[in-house]
Amino acid sequence: MSLLIQEISASDAPMELLLLADPSEDKIRASLSGAKCFIAAHGAVVVGACVVQARGPDTYELMSIAVHPAHQRAGYGTALLQWVIDFFRDRGARQLEVGTGTFGYQLAFYQRQGFRVTRIDHDFFVAHYPEPIVEDGIQLVDMLRLTLRY
Repeated sequence: MSLLIQEISASDAPMELLLLADPSEDKIRASLSGAKCFIAAHGAVVVGACVVQARGPDTYELMSIAVHPAHQRAGYGTALLQWVIDFFRDRGARQLEVGTGTFGYQLAFYQRQGFRVTRIDHDFFVAHYPEPIVEDGIQLVDMLRLTLRY
């Protein structure tokens, strides 16, 4: 797998990819303010994107990570996440946090990289999104919060 991962300007963030991770363009745009944005490219094709916000001097939150559906399950998401983990570790981060509403393969995706469940934000998706978000026939209600401590 030949994958180039690099930081890009938040203004150049590939919205079509980020909308795969969060259906609210307004929320994505808000998360881009002051964030670091990364893309993963296979050849000339951008296959993945990631947005990370600082939450303190040594804590960061993974706001979005997405891989184009045609390129999923090929290891690109894992490579991108591992690169981001290493990027922030090398810059002195003590922890990286993420929230997910899906308790299936996304949960396993993060846990394989060392993330552990730290709390549940009850009713998060009901309170923060005007329309229901449904994945695999199940409406998302609670957000599961995970933390990777370096």
